[in-house]
Amino acid sequence: MPEPMIDLAAAVEQNWSAQLDWLKTLVSFPSVRGKEGPCQDWIAREFAARGWPVDRYTLAEVDMAHLPGFSPVMDTDYTQAVQVVAALRAPEPEGRSLILQGHVDVVPEGPLAMWASPPYAPEIRNGRMYGRGVYDMKSGVTAMVFALDALRTAGVAPASDIYVQTVTEEECTGNGALSTLARGYRADACLIPEPTGQTILRGTVGVMWFRLRIQGHPVHVSESEHGTNAILSAFGLIQAIQAFTRELNERVKSHPWFSKLANPIKFNPGKIRGGDWASSTPAWCEVDCRIAVLPGTPLAEFRKELAAVIARAALNDSFLSNNPPEVIWNGFQADDYVLEPGSEFEAAVRRAHATVAGAEPTESILPAVTDGRFYGRYYDIPSLCYGAGGAAAHGFDEYLDLASFKQTTTALATFVADWCGVRPLAAA
Repeated sequence: MPEPMIDLAAAVEQNWSAQLDWLKTLVSFPSVRGKEGPCQDWIAREFAARGWPVDRYTLAEVDMAHLPGFSPVMDTDYTQAVQVVAALRAPEPEGRSLILQGHVDVVPEGPLAMWASPPYAPEIRNGRMYGRGVYDMKSGVTAMVFALDALRTAGVAPASDIYVQTVTEEECTGNGALSTLARGYRADACLIPEPTGQTILRGTVGVMWFRLRIQGHPVHVSESEHGTNAILSAFGLIQAIQAFTRELNERVKSHPWFSKLANPIKFNPGKIRGGDWASSTPAWCEVDCRIAVLPGTPLAEFRKELAAVIARAALNDSFLSNNPPEVIWNGFQADDYVLEPGSEFEAAVRRAHATVAGAEPTESILPAVTDGRFYGRYYDIPSLCYGAGGAAAHGFDEYLDLASFKQTTTALATFVADWCGVRPLAAA
């Protein structure tokens, strides 16, 4: 291995115990939507303790509703949505600047009885760490911080500017990432250590959230034939969207990238609520849904097409035909994004992986979404994802593979040294 690689690998090893403890603390914060503040405040203090200048702000302080990529918001308080950016500025920048970004928001943990161990009390078993968010993506946040710590331990500092960003809202809107751009942070590239199993994640589909709001005519269940059931009416609309999804997956087969995936257009009715009384037919129902956007389709055009599918399905319902359902665009309104091959940025990430792992990395595209689109699609900052391995993101017993985690940290440190250059720490 090259001499710098030996130094960085040794530095990661030297800090390994502290890195595991840091990740355990990070996972212990139940940073679900609306409750990320304590986690972000802890991170801000950790950054400050490293001597990094910290910009801590909330999404309520940032004007961004007019910007491309902004997603509409309901059911959350942005005065509590804390974002953190640390600026590591080189006195005389020599290399290329970089954004390292990760999200701290996690999805709800679900019934605790379904977990083998408590989701916010991380445990290590058989070379894996278990806990909600340990894989997606507090591992990545930790890896990028300790990659920079490894450089310091090795006696060097980045020779160009680095912005270390920890954001919220990645799991529902992406507005946290957008806020950093609205606030003016720019760099020559953005690396997001989402958990990719150490593959190069170059592209993601677009994603759209929407809420179906459905009315019904309530009657006593003993005479249900004289009323309607809003919950049952919702199923008819869901079936129509499922059929639309199958059609979209046929249309995507002509796309140069996403045709490589089997059925990349996914639809999910993820949350349903409705009715007031078990012996009354429901007068209302709401269904929160997620659907992938057909790649290459403008969001406004896709919303129009999806709304037409729902309207046609409503005509088959005796009540909804005269009382159309409401479609509320609430959450992700995300375009697809692909970093085309050939960039110097991707080449540097590939070199770092090959140096550490001893083999060329594979690449992937994802039938889901990351924050990468904001930097690459809207602000011409090449962006991709590269992170550790593990499994069960959004599921029970989510876990991180610790060997991959260590190797990823070394690869990130190696990439930073290559992309940004290094200078002696004494000159920092």
